[in-house]
Amino acid sequence: MSAIATATHPHILVFPYPAQGHMLPLLDLTHQLALRGLTITILVTPKSLPFLSPLLSAHPSSITPLVFPFPSHPLIPQGVEHVKDLGNSGNLPIMAALGKLHDPLLNWFNSQTNPPVAIISDFFLGWTQRLATQLQIPRLTFFASGAFVVSLCDYMWSNIEKLKSVSEIKLSHLPGSPVFKPENFPSLFKHYKQSDPDCEFVKDGILANTKSWGCVLNSFDALETEYIQWLKTYVGHNRVYGVGPVSLIGNRGDSDPSSGSDRVMTWLDQCPDGSVVYVCFGSQKFLRKEQVEALANGLEKSGTRFIWVVKPGTTNGFGDVPDGLEERVSGQGLVIKGWAPQVLILNHKAVGGFLSHCGWNSVLEGIVGGVMILAWPMEADQFVNAKLLVDEIGVGVRVCEGADSVPNSDELGRAVAEAMTEGGGMKTKAKDLEQKALAAVSHGGSSMKDLDRLVEELGQLRG
Repeated sequence: MSAIATATHPHILVFPYPAQGHMLPLLDLTHQLALRGLTITILVTPKSLPFLSPLLSAHPSSITPLVFPFPSHPLIPQGVEHVKDLGNSGNLPIMAALGKLHDPLLNWFNSQTNPPVAIISDFFLGWTQRLATQLQIPRLTFFASGAFVVSLCDYMWSNIEKLKSVSEIKLSHLPGSPVFKPENFPSLFKHYKQSDPDCEFVKDGILANTKSWGCVLNSFDALETEYIQWLKTYVGHNRVYGVGPVSLIGNRGDSDPSSGSDRVMTWLDQCPDGSVVYVCFGSQKFLRKEQVEALANGLEKSGTRFIWVVKPGTTNGFGDVPDGLEERVSGQGLVIKGWAPQVLILNHKAVGGFLSHCGWNSVLEGIVGGVMILAWPMEADQFVNAKLLVDEIGVGVRVCEGADSVPNSDELGRAVAEAMTEGGGMKTKAKDLEQKALAAVSHGGSSMKDLDRLVEELGQLRG
């Protein structure tokens, strides 16, 4: 890792958004910035402070937490500070609540003898652009997503009323002129209600993101070449940095030694190369009982070896695995209830496919594992990510679509079996993409060059 020498260590404020898929990538980036000599203050609310432990241990002298109370909001229960406690629909009130930190943060800046010379904040915190303008310092938007999603956002939010009334929209201003149905746009867009104060606040914030001084993407050039270039043209400057996959250069410290990963690895060691499909839908998505049953039946009928990560518990209509499944598929499948060592599993040579909701972090972990994606997009940016993987890059196939869809178990089983036995072309492309991802974060790779360029340009800022 190269270090950029500067006369002083510039002081940067990092402001992550309290959802795991947003926070962990920005903390991975922060680790790299600290390694390169920056002094960093990280703003969190009390219940997010534990996420910082690995970073604070690794960089005790250069990273300081700044803890503000979580602002109240009528739609957020007392004590809730994280999206995982509300589900994806909680993003709107949490984004609105965090906007109330504008004045406390302004006061904090004005009270500092050595205030930060720039703000790096998550793209769900677009209101920090206005704060940075008031403070007369640069703000950089951190996009935990890829450039394809970013390229859609401004157009969507600028044309929101028109787009809500059409059955499909062709985005002819983007590379490849992709076509989308409005129901496949990110969830925040679908929840928008004109004149609702929270919705208008969120809209203004998202539209402010591409007006920021710089854009940092958890992506890499070889994955989204055309969209990264389009974004540079759109924002009118070159301060667009593809620095991903940041999980490869981070300091997660998030392994769980009590997870029983030895059992999983031992099971995988006995399977032929590329024969196992890994099934997991991220940290926030719970399947209903009928979806779980259809998926269970489909996996069983596929005859394919599988590892399936299931969230335990049957409350609120969410399903646990059907009775007797684990006994029936003994040898064919392994069911993990609770946390699983996802990165270890995806990087095991026995795993050839990943049945995923296509959240961006999962997508990148699948790419780094060199596996093809069996896509079941449900919400947020997942339909957009699936389109990139399946239609544009050719490393995936759709097996179901929609948060409420209940797949036909015969069709699902057939789709999984075909992909895993006949997906030679996809598997080859997936292995090629894995090499490109590893090259991007290697010395001299595109992501390392962009990271060094980012640090160099931050180093030229002075308070």
